[in-house]
Amino acid sequence: MARIALDAMGGDFAPGATVSGALLALAELDAEHTILLVGPTDVIRRELNAQLVGEHAALTRLRDRVTIIEAPDVIEMTDKPAAAIRSKPNSSMVVGLRLHAEGRADAFVSAGNTGAQMAASVLVLRLHPGLKRPCVATMLPTEYRHPIVLLDAGANVDCSAEELIQFARLGAVYAEDIIGRTNPSVALLNIGEEPEKGNATVKEAHQLLAGAGLNFIGNVEGRDLPTGRCDRGPIDVVVCDGFVGNVVLKFYEAIGPTFSRMLLAAGVDAKQVGAVLGQLDYSDTGGAPLLGVRGISIISHGKSSPRALKNAIFVAIRAVESRMDENIGRRLHDAAGSVA
Repeated sequence: MARIALDAMGGDFAPGATVSGALLALAELDAEHTILLVGPTDVIRRELNAQLVGEHAALTRLRDRVTIIEAPDVIEMTDKPAAAIRSKPNSSMVVGLRLHAEGRADAFVSAGNTGAQMAASVLVLRLHPGLKRPCVATMLPTEYRHPIVLLDAGANVDCSAEELIQFARLGAVYAEDIIGRTNPSVALLNIGEEPEKGNATVKEAHQLLAGAGLNFIGNVEGRDLPTGRCDRGPIDVVVCDGFVGNVVLKFYEAIGPTFSRMLLAAGVDAKQVGAVLGQLDYSDTGGAPLLGVRGISIISHGKSSPRALKNAIFVAIRAVESRMDENIGRRLHDAAGSVA
């Protein structure tokens, strides 16, 4: 059983997309799973009732698996993260995270202000002992349908070598628990394969990763990401700082729509284009976990559709069922013990 707290007011298309995504998820989930819609009660109830007599009338049976939790305030996309958390302690985002911290929900999902979600998650859930920062893990599609876990995808612009090692450990657990990789390979994103390439931080990280007890396969370059392979075999986890990671992520987001327009303009059949490039659609993944906090906080794209939010809920449930957070704590504890 999993109880997912969903920020009903998070995202550009809330609350319509969030309520619809919740219903779509429940329609595919076993009956023991429930969703807590967090936000202004009147707004959510009105939207839920409208959808259950309209586009989702066939899902009326799911009403008992939805609970509305009152949270009168909303953190807007334009709000400054730290100021919003202080001034809006009863926002849908903070209340949802508090539900998780108090054990009334097993995970939290939001498509709202990413900076605010990261700051609030650290404040409310706290970090695992020994960690300096959390990081965002995202899935990159590849040519051979072998997705890569990329982290950090934007939480930390500047990182030390030690932090990159911590991200590698977090990514390895995520690859094992969420996408089922056994002894996942870990690579360091760099400007060349040779250990002596890169800036001082990346060079140091390479040395540390070689002795970190992970399945480290060395440096990979940007050209290796679309295939998901390098000369040493398949790539499961790629580590980089948040500046580089976010540039890669935003580039990936643009590739699908750009190539689609180019191919359609060239006269390629729309169905063929969709079949080939559809796997680059971010809504397939739905959400990226903020790894390192003591709990499960899933960050979704601000423009998330109902389908994307449905899939984000699925990511949260897989994290709950795999006990990913506990496994992260254990892995970090073991690593600290080995160093001591």
